[in-house]
Amino acid sequence: MSCAICEIRKEKRFCPAVHGRICAQCCGENREVTLDCPADCIYLRQAREHEGPRKLDEIDQSGLFFEVEIGEQFVYEHEHLLAGMTFSLARSAKADPSLNDTDLIAALTALIKSVKVVVNSGLHVESAITNVAQHAVNSNLQKVIQQYRETERKHLGFERLRDSEVLRALVFMVRTAQARTSGRPKSRAFVQFLLDQFPQQERILASADEVGSRIIKP
Repeated sequence: MSCAICEIRKEKRFCPAVHGRICAQCCGENREVTLDCPADCIYLRQAREHEGPRKLDEIDQSGLFFEVEIGEQFVYEHEHLLAGMTFSLARSAKADPSLNDTDLIAALTALIKSVKVVVNSGLHVESAITNVAQHAVNSNLQKVIQQYRETERKHLGFERLRDSEVLRALVFMVRTAQARTSGRPKSRAFVQFLLDQFPQQERILASADEVGSRIIKP
């Protein structure tokens, strides 16, 4: 039988995205490009295992915000904020299976640009997102940041988290996303990475008291 996509080459494997059998070449060429490959596809998993991290020259440099410096100390001191952001993205992806890496990166990028305006000028502007799904991701991230600040006020009596630190945390997340995604239009490699971090969807911010105890630790 011939491939369900090209109808020329002989079929070699079953493709859950087309619910039919396709050839290896069409699988490789169309994987996460024209095909919405499910996470449990064995050929998608095998491809990801053989793919190394993307090279720097394969990534749009403007999307990495190199002007924002992030050191190891920052990551250590803000690990719970970063964990909250990671969980927020995972929860968004879980709630909306149509979200892919491009959507998450676009939401992060839009929020970074908004926070940069706050840091540089003090002006608060709404992120220019028209995509409904991406806007939901953006809103969930902002809720995590706001919850973090409210917990600081409750347990410390003041807000310690600065806008410049929020900016660095968001840039850290978008750099992680850019490194984890395959770069293909329909890639969900970063999405799968997020879901793998929380297989049971446990709450990172389990309660205000728990978060507070974490925040006030040196």
